[in-house]
Amino acid sequence: MFYSNEALLHKNDDAIAHFWHQDMTSGFLETKHGKLFYAYHLPYRADYALVISSGRIEAAQKYQELLWELARNNIAVFIVDHQGQGRSYRHLGDAQKGYVGDFEDYKSDLHEFITQVVNRQWPGKKVLLGHSMGGAIALDYACTHPEQFAGLFLSAPMLQINTGSTAPWLAKLWASSVCTFTKGEGYVPGHGPYKAVPFSDNELTHSEERYRRFRALYQQSPELQLGGVTYKWLNAAFKAIAKLRKSLCPVPLFIAAAQQDSVVDTSPYQNFVHAQQQAALKTYAGARHELLCEQDSIRKALLRDLLNFCEQL
Repeated sequence: MFYSNEALLHKNDDAIAHFWHQDMTSGFLETKHGKLFYAYHLPYRADYALVISSGRIEAAQKYQELLWELARNNIAVFIVDHQGQGRSYRHLGDAQKGYVGDFEDYKSDLHEFITQVVNRQWPGKKVLLGHSMGGAIALDYACTHPEQFAGLFLSAPMLQINTGSTAPWLAKLWASSVCTFTKGEGYVPGHGPYKAVPFSDNELTHSEERYRRFRALYQQSPELQLGGVTYKWLNAAFKAIAKLRKSLCPVPLFIAAAQQDSVVDTSPYQNFVHAQQQAALKTYAGARHELLCEQDSIRKALLRDLLNFCEQL
């Protein structure tokens, strides 16, 4: 397995940038609501393809290292920016606000991308890789369209939101009530426009180098920036999670949990996996939420598990 070492990232900057600009094919997919940005790469004689459903606020460009790395392992890669983030269309005049009308809209966009782009370029085996919010979207999609994928690998999937000091039932009631009487376009308390949190205060990763690269990218490309969530997004997320927690995944499933996750609540994972027919759960010791951007001691084990999972399908 080829692995992109954290300590050598600065030496591989040019190779990664060249791969993104010269080897990745990118474009915009027209949907009934707006344009979705996507990118993909097809190595020579790849055995399978990974389709990536990224997390909230994430853009395809944030995954340049991973995409380059997977391609070096002779894996076809496809990624799309979800509506409301990255280079895809945004709903509100204030593009910083995290907004979606219904999580079904995310699934509809993903289906358009898979049928109009992925399937036209790749006829072989496909595995769906979802992170955080993108994990919830991926799980819903796999349950609705099991014929599309051989398996589903979820990194820190959003099966319950960490509501902090507010009880989950109260947060749900609050979000629902606000959306009943308003359009729900305001930020929820504690959220606001994009802010570059210092590494010392971040909850996402222990990798200072990967975190620094992520923040530098968003500083250099402000159109990628996204702030906190609105009441509408939060209400839609709670509804989607309630549905997903009762779902049965019809394809082989692997859930990767971060032991130190403070973004999503990992407590439902165990019971959810036990209810499935073909599912595995692994907790990565010492890991924060962004497993795919963690330090090497965690990330390398995760990628090895991902590739083993794909190859065994």
